[in-house]
Amino acid sequence: MEQDNRYQPPQSQVSDVATVAEGELASAGARLGGAILDGLFSGVIVFPAMYFTGMWQDAMAGQTSFLSTLGLGLLGLVVWLLLNGYLLQSSGQTIGKRLVGTRIVSFDDNSLVPLWKIFTLRYLPISVAGQVPVVGFVAVLVDSLFVFRNDRRCIHDLIAGTKVINAGATWKKSDEENQ
Repeated sequence: MEQDNRYQPPQSQVSDVATVAEGELASAGARLGGAILDGLFSGVIVFPAMYFTGMWQDAMAGQTSFLSTLGLGLLGLVVWLLLNGYLLQSSGQTIGKRLVGTRIVSFDDNSLVPLWKIFTLRYLPISVAGQVPVVGFVAVLVDSLFVFRNDRRCIHDLIAGTKVINAGATWKKSDEENQ
């Protein structure tokens, strides 16, 4: 066709985009596996600390106070952050998520989520709620059961605006990283 034909339709190259680019959701099993592995890695550090401080013996005797339980929860969060902070910041993964092949991304655009947002909105609220006797167990259970919804997002995902996708799925760097 002629180049000067102003009535000619525009020409462009169109290629199909793989569905994985949209962020293929991680399965409930992969999410559970990652959470279990993260708990095991944290436990390797937290349980000896509990034992040597006497907290384990108090817990077995039923003599724990709310403050000691809260302190233990905070210790667990600090250990978790030390183990996983760098990976979360750089790839949206914890050690467990890396091993099972999943990652945390923004629900809206599949970009990496800043560490402060993952920690303060995704992990902290449910962790703190989990420390409340009886109610905490129910909160954590309901949060976990949300993974069986169609969008596989738990309550902590809804709070933080995140989702968990397969690590092979493409993700975009956050705007801060692109600058």
